[in-house]
Amino acid sequence: MENLLSRITINPEVCHGKPTIRNMRYPVEMILDLLSSGMSHSEIIEDFPALENEDIKACLSFASLLTKVKSIHKIVA
Repeated sequence: MENLLSRITINPEVCHGKPTIRNMRYPVEMILDLLSSGMSHSEIIEDFPALENEDIKACLSFASLLTKVKSIHKIVA
């Protein structure tokens, strides 16, 4: 899981500091929204070819981790 989470970056210069995938302008929340709307991994990758399957898994791992902590500071610190 830690290897997947290394794909999630938080950079104040990219997307106003929102968590993104590999420092690209793909916010984690966008990928989660696409998944929750019913898109499959392959459909997302087809629409956004710079993404990899592991990026999508990383977003899901990140979301899962967020549900387990009391503060986001524990994740990014």
